[in-house]
Amino acid sequence: MATLLVVNAGSSSVKFQVFAIGEAHALTRELKGQVDGIGTNPRLRASGLAGHPLVDRTFAKEEVASVPAALQVASAWLRTERNIEPIAVGHRVVHGGPKHREPTLVDRSVLADLERYVSLAPLHQPNNLAPIRVLLDRQPLLPQVACFDTAFHRGHGPAADRYAIPEPLYAEGVRRYGFHGLSYEYVTGRLIEIAPEVASGRVIVAHLGSGASMCALSDSRSVESTMGFTALDGLPMGTRPGQIDPGVVLYLLQEKGLRVSEVQDLLYRDCGLKALSGISNDMRELETSVDPRAAFAIEYFEYRIGLYAGMLAAALGGLDAFVFTGGIGENSVRIRDGIAQRLVWLGAKLDPAANASAKPLISRNASAVALYVVPTDEELMIARHTLALISGASSKRSGEREMSGERARRDETVPVQEQSSGDLTKLIRKLRWIGLEDHARSLELIERTLSRGPSGPAGGAMTGA
Repeated sequence: MATLLVVNAGSSSVKFQVFAIGEAHALTRELKGQVDGIGTNPRLRASGLAGHPLVDRTFAKEEVASVPAALQVASAWLRTERNIEPIAVGHRVVHGGPKHREPTLVDRSVLADLERYVSLAPLHQPNNLAPIRVLLDRQPLLPQVACFDTAFHRGHGPAADRYAIPEPLYAEGVRRYGFHGLSYEYVTGRLIEIAPEVASGRVIVAHLGSGASMCALSDSRSVESTMGFTALDGLPMGTRPGQIDPGVVLYLLQEKGLRVSEVQDLLYRDCGLKALSGISNDMRELETSVDPRAAFAIEYFEYRIGLYAGMLAAALGGLDAFVFTGGIGENSVRIRDGIAQRLVWLGAKLDPAANASAKPLISRNASAVALYVVPTDEELMIARHTLALISGASSKRSGEREMSGERARRDETVPVQEQSSGDLTKLIRKLRWIGLEDHARSLELIERTLSRGPSGPAGGAMTGA
């Protein structure tokens, strides 16, 4: 059966999931896993459909010292022990900048453009791009799709999109992007399924995890977000401060004499819940702590969410529903309760019993604002986008995709000969199996060319990655 691989690479871990492509392009999650502890205590873990463990293996830190090495470990396991050779790979990429408003097939030109935004998301962007670069080098025929956390918000109106700064800065891309878009997109789709009358109204979704933000939805479209130019803005997070006066940054540079790199590390790694509590950036630890600083960090977190709920409700002209998602939003009864209390003025009435059991609807019948808990699934969203793009399912973007595919074929004319004819035969069969006849015919031409000339060593679709 043909499969897709979804990769979400961070600074110390590479998370991956495999989806099988069934009839009518239905996607089924086959397994999920991760390589964490990169460079310190590397560990490969994966589980199957029912959550049963498939592998739990440790490595010497020298063996897995980087994100590319972690990808190689994961892909070798998938290939040799699970016999999985995906027909395409979907990647989470945090920042798409002003140009990338939708999922995009990646070639070297696209990769170079995305590298421009590394400084805007230093915790995420370089690690998101590392697996893409490795696969472009080693498996240039394997389609790769970048799915952007900023894309969902690119339809914002000018008043929500801009800062009050000179026009040339806006023109070069200094604007309010918003993030966690893949999560919001998935939750929006689920809300349409479970409560269509609510989804068509005025909704705030709170993605609360180690990274946290909120999004205002009007008729299922993003109209405002708490995050802006970078993933630092808005709500306090595990190690990021959220909203902060730019004068604080000037003070750190001018009065404290910090270097730019030191300020960056402070803002991305040493602020937020970690700084407020002096204990941990993990909300689970703070909830179980008796230290008053932990209680204050939680209070501050809830308070700022309440403030931003007011702002987003104003952007919407009222509020019909508030949705909790993300690791904290989905799992913390206490945090949901604390936030709901700060929404009472908007008409929200929490049902404590429903909240304790994490039912989808946790508000009382008499609540003027419906309160929901909707688990997110960014990986499934990436898999859907990847399949849609490689299959040409969306006619709206077909012209752009053809151009992107043509660029990829031009860019990879020489490296393509590193693939073996046997690999192409397997890929052609899989493409035909899921109905991608045009793609299969194109690769057949390449296969015939390879059969007439020298070919590289054989290997699966993830060989050497």
